[in-house]
Amino acid sequence: MKIERFEDIEGWQLGRKLANQIYDLTACGLFAADFGLKDQIQRAAGSIMHNIAEGFDSGTNPEFVRFLGYSKRSCTEVQSELYLALDRGYISQTKFEVAYKLAGEAKAVVGGFIHYLRNHPKP
Repeated sequence: MKIERFEDIEGWQLGRKLANQIYDLTACGLFAADFGLKDQIQRAAGSIMHNIAEGFDSGTNPEFVRFLGYSKRSCTEVQSELYLALDRGYISQTKFEVAYKLAGEAKAVVGGFIHYLRNHPKP
C-alpha cells in the first residue's frame, strides 16, 4: 500500500489505538486522581502518533527517521509508566498486559518502518 498521508502509516494507527486505550484507562478510579502519572502517560501515548505525523511532513527520510525514533521511545515510556500504574493498583494485570502488548506492537512496527526507511533512501 502506498503511503500518501500520515494516517496510512500502520505505526500511527497503532499509536492512535493505544492513545485512546490509555485515555480510557486513566479516566477511571484512582488513576484519574493521580494527575502526574495520568498526564505523563497520556502525553507519552499521544506522542507516539503525533511524532509520526510531524515527521511525515519533514521532507527527508533522515528527519522522518528521527521523529520515528521519538515515537518508538514514547512506546517504551508508556510501557514503563504502565508498570507504575499496575504497582499502584490503578489497573489490573489484564489491563496492563493488553496495553503493554499494544505498546510493544506499535514499537515493533515503528522500528520496522525505521529500518525500511534507512535501507530504502529516497532518490
